[in-house]
Amino acid sequence: MSAELTKKVDGLRAVEMLFRPVRDIASGSQAFLHSQTRLNAPTMGVLTPEQFRPVTEVTTQCIELFWLELQQALDCIALFDEREISFQWLSVYLPPRLLRESSAERKLVERLAMNKIPTNRICFEMGGSLFQEEPSVGLTIRNLRNRGFHLMLSGFGGADCPMMRLADYPVDYVMLSPELAPYLERDERGEGAVRSIISFVSDLEAEVIADGVRSSHQAELLHSFECSYCAGALAGHFLQARHIRSKADED
Repeated sequence: MSAELTKKVDGLRAVEMLFRPVRDIASGSQAFLHSQTRLNAPTMGVLTPEQFRPVTEVTTQCIELFWLELQQALDCIALFDEREISFQWLSVYLPPRLLRESSAERKLVERLAMNKIPTNRICFEMGGSLFQEEPSVGLTIRNLRNRGFHLMLSGFGGADCPMMRLADYPVDYVMLSPELAPYLERDERGEGAVRSIISFVSDLEAEVIADGVRSSHQAELLHSFECSYCAGALAGHFLQARHIRSKADED
């Protein structure tokens, strides 16, 4: 592990990743691990992604942060494999501006090879800032997918999401905005709207992950709409890596 990753602020790791499960709705099993990064700042305390992402993505600071997050994620994959924790992939937030760099694909492949982690164990998550990039970054996304990486767009369907831009970026997974979950229990029009968004994403050949799911009723409706995965209170909360155990350990 690099010296930068072990740097601490007031006794805490400066960059810390937490993980929550994404469940397969049909089986109830853990399919993926969705990460969330928090920064421990000397003067501002603990910063959540909503607080620091918009600031860091204005400059190349977001790319420096990404490499720290990626290395920590790779270390966690090795740790979870030792604990026999079952999951297909683990997500890492990737700032879309990194896709502008001609060397990005090579560097990513080299980093995973150096850590002896297969590319298909990582899913790069991108937020709405992807839609501010030129559609040409779609070629880099295709190249990364061809290398075995998964890519996911999160927060889709929220109030500020330009849905038609999704056609420009061939991601593997789309995580719906948690803003959509309450519509599942509002009325038929609300359910119909969510069903339409799921169908829209599926028609673009991406798998849908519903976020913000709190009840089994919501999960059952989503499954009937052909949404296979869910995250949120029903699936599980974000935890530090040291608290994540296999089913066998829990039993």
